[in-house]
Amino acid sequence: MRSERRTVATEVEGPIELHWLEHGDPAASQVVVCVHGLTRNAHDFDRIAAAMARRGARVLAVDVPGRGGSAWFRDPDHYAVPVYAPILRTWLQELGLDEVAWLGTSMGGLIGMVVAAGPDSPIGRLVLNDVGAFVPKEALSPIGAYLGLDLRFADLEAVERHLRTIHAGFGRHLDDGFWRELARRSSRPAGDGPGWRMHYDPAIRLPFQRQEAADIDLRELWAAIRCPTLLVRGAESPLLPAAIAQEMTRTGPRAELVTFMDCGHAPSLAEPEQIEQVADWLCGPETGNGLISVV
Repeated sequence: MRSERRTVATEVEGPIELHWLEHGDPAASQVVVCVHGLTRNAHDFDRIAAAMARRGARVLAVDVPGRGGSAWFRDPDHYAVPVYAPILRTWLQELGLDEVAWLGTSMGGLIGMVVAAGPDSPIGRLVLNDVGAFVPKEALSPIGAYLGLDLRFADLEAVERHLRTIHAGFGRHLDDGFWRELARRSSRPAGDGPGWRMHYDPAIRLPFQRQEAADIDLRELWAAIRCPTLLVRGAESPLLPAAIAQEMTRTGPRAELVTFMDCGHAPSLAEPEQIEQVADWLCGPETGNGLISVV
């Protein structure tokens, strides 16, 4: 795993620095881009990225602006999907990547939908992890309860307890090592004294708070997507209702649907079954020599 940075031009804030984690062979012909959820960061994909790298892919897991190692926006109103999408599109262009597969969790999936529906999209295969063409407003309220809180924690154990609570939907059978690593990767030293803070700009909450609660209806966007798409759903997810997921198998790109039990929003993609199914769909099955099967 390599840590990379690049200054990318944006229309809204001028040049900003993007950070991403790169796995696998830099010369690999297949490139998979991983984009995280609202308060998360690139390390969410560490386990599945390693699995895809073993299958022969080059994997780029990016920190969306305001999270992880990427720059914070000067204007908090720019923390929005319509701003992120062209920035990440420009980033891919500057890296010379004309075709990629895209794995997006929640917000990362919404960004992927915008890019995939656009003209001359570079996305050849798309995985949406627990987000779809319609998000009911009732599912957004719990997110607002923790989004962007500028909390201070005494130690990493306190961070872990917090994450186990707010991200219980990641799954009921995740090992303790997952949660310890999540705590370490999701926090940073407070900087102005002892303790730890979450690894994002607290201002990411402001656009969310300023909006009146409303359903998010992206069916028109969904209808414009043409690339093969895999829709991943947590069986207990409030964000992607079962009826919406089924509708998405019949409309737009007619997604393939896989539902994982014992999790809600969103499947962690860190459990063996989840890793295998998603990585196989994107990259093909792993063989004993670490290469993908061509059968």
